[in-house]
Amino acid sequence: MAFKHITSRDNPIFKYQKKLADSARERRAEGKTLLDGVHLIESYCQAFAGTDQAEPELMIIPEGKSSLEATQLMQHLEHVSTIMLPTLMFAELTPVANSTGILAVITIPKSWPQIAPPAEVTFALMLEDIQDPGNLGSMLRTALGAGVQAVYLSKGCTDAWSPKALRGGQGAQFYVPIIEGVEMVSALQNFSGNTFAATMRGQSLYAQDLTQPCAFIIGNEGVGLSAKTLQAASQQISIPMRKNLESLNAAAAAAVCLFERSRQVADN
Repeated sequence: MAFKHITSRDNPIFKYQKKLADSARERRAEGKTLLDGVHLIESYCQAFAGTDQAEPELMIIPEGKSSLEATQLMQHLEHVSTIMLPTLMFAELTPVANSTGILAVITIPKSWPQIAPPAEVTFALMLEDIQDPGNLGSMLRTALGAGVQAVYLSKGCTDAWSPKALRGGQGAQFYVPIIEGVEMVSALQNFSGNTFAATMRGQSLYAQDLTQPCAFIIGNEGVGLSAKTLQAASQQISIPMRKNLESLNAAAAAAVCLFERSRQVADN
């Protein structure tokens, strides 16, 4: 298998990949992003099998011996162009300290409509100004596991397609419809079911009937939900917990809410 070996940071190919790794603006402008790791690349290929996006556009590997899993993946995708970078240059592109030793450039999927919630959505997650890409990725992964039909991200949310968010989602972005840049009040007004805003002072989550169409709204990790979003929601809810703990991490709170809904529907 032949690789293009790049050793200079001034190389335009490397500079382009560095922009994709570091800049949400660049990713949006180019419609591209980076996947880190064998599992994530395999998930992408499986999710889009049979389409014109079924394979990465480019793969990137570090100098030295690759893991068995990475070698097998490269053999499976041997016709995809591959570049090799010195270890330190490769490390500048990966979002984690211990990468599996393979990156891939893909086109960001554009199959999800960029619209307010359609009437047929009965289970949604709405996120306002989530800043941590790991938190966002974790919530998308939880949403997929709980059966959420669509996730709506406010304009202030971090990029769902950043390498760190993708790493946290572990492939969830390829299966859950994600609508970005949403005006939250409008989205809430257009949703046909109940909209539950997660707060510290609302009614108990466990006292709600969640078997009907509903959406959960989770706010910024530090300041929570905005006043206008709280006002637009059908109801404020909270997760009962010991009094000496003020609140849960945003991703943990989302998980509790989403799976409580799944439990109620399964038991109904």
